[in-house]
Amino acid sequence: MHKQIFVNLPVKDLKRSMTFFKALGLSFDPQFTNDKGACLVIGENIFAMLLVEDFFQGFTSKAIVDAEQSTEVLVCLSCESRAEVDDLVAKAVAAGGRAPRPPLDHGFMYGHGFEDLDGHIWELVHMAPEAA
Repeated sequence: MHKQIFVNLPVKDLKRSMTFFKALGLSFDPQFTNDKGACLVIGENIFAMLLVEDFFQGFTSKAIVDAEQSTEVLVCLSCESRAEVDDLVAKAVAAGGRAPRPPLDHGFMYGHGFEDLDGHIWELVHMAPEAA
């Protein structure tokens, strides 16, 4: 079984992206952060590598998708409460991101999300404990 996940995302301006995610209360692992990429710590074993586009391009022969025009991936994170979902969306919007749709309430599951500064979509969900 795998022990960690590293989602790699291309970014246009690394410092600007780092400032954005710090505004959400997240941090970076300095051991894996330099001027070409930054290791965003999302959870105990969950990380996103924010890589400047030219460095990211070195890992693939395919064109980089413009996340502001097309969607290649939806990153979905679980939250401890509906309030945490709403709080993270509010912080993302205040830091320059945008909420592309209203929250969705399915009773057993509450979700909302935001687009980061590069257009990557981050979904946030809270599942009612009784739904598990």
